[in-house]
Amino acid sequence: MLKYLALTVVSAALLSGCQRETGPDPLKLTGKMFVFNYRLGYATYMVTLSKKEQVPEGTRVIAQFENPAGGEPLTLTRELFPKLEKVVLESPDVICIKKGRPYAVTIAVTSPQGEVLQKLETNVVSDLDQDIMPAKALVDGPGYEMNPEVFKGGKAPARFETAVCAVS
Repeated sequence: MLKYLALTVVSAALLSGCQRETGPDPLKLTGKMFVFNYRLGYATYMVTLSKKEQVPEGTRVIAQFENPAGGEPLTLTRELFPKLEKVVLESPDVICIKKGRPYAVTIAVTSPQGEVLQKLETNVVSDLDQDIMPAKALVDGPGYEMNPEVFKGGKAPARFETAVCAVS
């Protein structure tokens, strides 16, 4: 009898170590926003997620961000590391963000074999237009030196040129 009990415990332990086939979603959306970096003159989407369930090594997150300038969505792929509980997704630089307009973000969590484990869809809305950004980065280089294209002769211009969306 003791031998069967030990065998049952070992079998249960092995089964619990198997890869996730179905069950609760592994990630939970915890934050979303646009980040405007006025010193470097760019904006990005930032989406944060927290891990609710363990996932097998090699699991990936594929995020598609609506391109505010139009055209194809911007895609970002990241591997989920088993020990990290938080996931931060930052898009490539974006332009033409309009205040109050919802921009679509789709996130797929895929297994190492490419099977979709979870799909999240959300919108990100900015409370600022991108035209508040400078047209050029205010600083340059690793030491954040004044950008000579903006600060001519080391002096600040009377009025900073702001970013313009070339797409209407």
